[in-house]
Amino acid sequence: MVFDAPFSDRSQWAAGVSSAYPPNGRNPGDNKLDHLVPGFGPSADRFAAVRESSRSWRTPLVTTENTAGGFELRPGDLLEARCLLTAAQGAWPAIWTWGRDRPDGRPQPGHGEVDVLEYHGDHPRMLELSNHTAPGASAYLDDLVTPGQWFTVACRFGTDSVRWSVDGREVYADGAGVAATWRAWIIVNLSVSAGQWGHPAPRPDVSRLSWRCNRLRVLRTPPTG
Repeated sequence: MVFDAPFSDRSQWAAGVSSAYPPNGRNPGDNKLDHLVPGFGPSADRFAAVRESSRSWRTPLVTTENTAGGFELRPGDLLEARCLLTAAQGAWPAIWTWGRDRPDGRPQPGHGEVDVLEYHGDHPRMLELSNHTAPGASAYLDDLVTPGQWFTVACRFGTDSVRWSVDGREVYADGAGVAATWRAWIIVNLSVSAGQWGHPAPRPDVSRLSWRCNRLRVLRTPPTG
């Protein structure tokens, strides 16, 4: 095990800031009502977003980017997390990765993004699994989860294939993998949908959305030879 830190550990997790978002902490171009606020993250294992206005929600996010620990995933690593989702309209939970730019300033392919999971309540049993470092390496798989029931998702970032498992059963292998030079920070957050792409925005009478994630850890296979 090379990473196993509670979200409250500020030496390992930064809250409310990420280079994956514009400096103002908003990202409407990605269909998000998010407003990141430095220091705003989960309470224990609960990620709760709070409505600020009809078009803005204060949304929790933690990342290993720009921390004292500075943890980055490497090819071959296995990330595991235990999660509890609810089918709330507008909620957009996610566990994903984001990579630093190359030394020449160019971004990694797909910014190093691999989506360990994305979830929308309008498809309550479906997970979205995507490797943005290899275009087309995505899956939208139904009947993987049940709202209100805990499950464990795992993702192995192989160079030949990225492989996803749910409760110990492999559900998808993309056949593309990540580059041997891939490095990426972990991000765990709750976004709020703005209503595009078939994902409805929250109902007007809802002021809070949440999901839970715990036991997030990373295991690394030692090199051979």
